[in-house]
Amino acid sequence: MIHDPNKVYIFDTTLRDGEQVPGCQLDTNQKIEIAKSLEFLGVDVIEAGFPVSSPGDFNSVIELSKAVKDPIICALTRANKNDIDVAADALRFAKRPRIHTGIGASDMHIKTKFNSTREDILERGVEAVRYAKKYVEDVEFYAEDAGRADIEFLAKMVEAVIAAGATVVNIPDTNGYCLPDQYGSKILYLKENVKNIHKAIISVHCHNDLGLATANSIAGLQNGARQVECTVNGIGERAGNTSMEEVVMILKTHKSLNLHTNINTQGFYNISRHVSEQMNMLVQPNKAIVGGNAFSHSSGIHQDGFLKNRENYEIIKPEDVGFPSAAIVLTARSGRHALKHHLDRLGHTLDKDNLDIVYKQFLVLADSKQGIDDHDLNQLVALNLV
Repeated sequence: MIHDPNKVYIFDTTLRDGEQVPGCQLDTNQKIEIAKSLEFLGVDVIEAGFPVSSPGDFNSVIELSKAVKDPIICALTRANKNDIDVAADALRFAKRPRIHTGIGASDMHIKTKFNSTREDILERGVEAVRYAKKYVEDVEFYAEDAGRADIEFLAKMVEAVIAAGATVVNIPDTNGYCLPDQYGSKILYLKENVKNIHKAIISVHCHNDLGLATANSIAGLQNGARQVECTVNGIGERAGNTSMEEVVMILKTHKSLNLHTNINTQGFYNISRHVSEQMNMLVQPNKAIVGGNAFSHSSGIHQDGFLKNRENYEIIKPEDVGFPSAAIVLTARSGRHALKHHLDRLGHTLDKDNLDIVYKQFLVLADSKQGIDDHDLNQLVALNLV
């Protein structure tokens, strides 16, 4: 397989892993709307669902396959023939279908989830890839709980499934357990010790149980992975998945990584709000990149520095992610520079002495009120400059 060695493929699982959040279930029409937004955004792969799980999911994969033409459409299965048969049927209209099959790789999963042995699990994983390969050329294999798996057994499993035809190998930190250096080392070990690793793309799928999903994904990319499995707003099972917007903007900001994606980052704000509304799941105000406060400045020291040069306190331009604009928020921590900025905006040009008078009254009001608006500012000027 020939790939741009510096291209990172964005595998979006908002409609599969993201939809597993309690209360966030979508109907087929909603999924199609979001899928079209993801296509416009430029994602490479859309994981459309888990077809065997329900008639609704099966139908959604069919209809989504018809509606979207550019991205690869992926369907999840377990490592059994019935799951794979159903997924293949659901993908029959996809222009670029992918079956995503796999099985547990950690001894914890092998013994307590499958009540099995490493040898049996390895055989089942290989057989699933071979069987899926009868339907589609593009087969992705996931080694569930790879984050806690024995590294030598994991390497053996990866080598075997690539030999069986896997085009992508997914190394999930299913429980969000790993530290970034541990996870990065796992990816590097596979790159250096799996003899046929050049025949497949290594994918990272990290959960956020310890708040490390994005950091672990970046560590994986730094060590040779070239696909990231992520969701809009970082939604997903338990504490969520890797946030797509965070990973993409890290790669865009840190040019020294020499990695790039096909994502149109100016679409992030709109798709974030769209997913939030459709799933009835609010975006926390301090969420990186797309949170309501991501480009708000309230401290006087920060406001002064920002007004002198925005790069003092912004490493990303709001317009780069489609954010309406940066905001100078007036609070009791704001300084004269920020107050003058807003007074000038409202047409009040004050000399230094009058600005000092208004500023003192502003601080009294700001101490007693959450949020100062334009009406408050106009009243302050009117009351103090009669």
